[in-house]
Amino acid sequence: MFIAPPDPACPVAEAAELAGRAAVCAEARSWLGTPWHHRGRVKGVGVDCAQFPLRVYAACGLVHDFDTGEYPRDWHIHRGEERYLGFVQRIAAEIEPAAAQPGDLLLFRIGRVYSHGAILLAWPQGIHAAVNEGCVTLVDLDRDAGLITADRRCFTLKVWADGR
Repeated sequence: MFIAPPDPACPVAEAAELAGRAAVCAEARSWLGTPWHHRGRVKGVGVDCAQFPLRVYAACGLVHDFDTGEYPRDWHIHRGEERYLGFVQRIAAEIEPAAAQPGDLLLFRIGRVYSHGAILLAWPQGIHAAVNEGCVTLVDLDRDAGLITADRRCFTLKVWADGR
């Protein structure tokens, strides 16, 4: 399926982007309570923090679903390869944190690399698949001790970035 980038001069395109962002937030919330499971991809059954945003964006028709390949559960601790960042850069463009909007993706450096992600709902609230919580849960991005101390990068989907 081809998704045309929005034309920033077109109010219909702006409305489509806003609708897409609202759909992402609603879809992400529908995953609340889904158990954390390494490489899981099924709502209500199991998902990890890499698969969660990909599945949400794909369910909303904003990205093509793709196989991330194998990755060990502890790759971020023992290796320097930016695997997760590589997945994200296939579908999203980096933006300044101040430009982040609902539906955008925040990545956090946990261990040696960027290895954790959360979807922004409305600053400072996000949603993520948290191994420590054992499920998909809401997170206060300004208060979560594990995330406020981590380096952070923000991304918006290419379908939205191309219209900026």
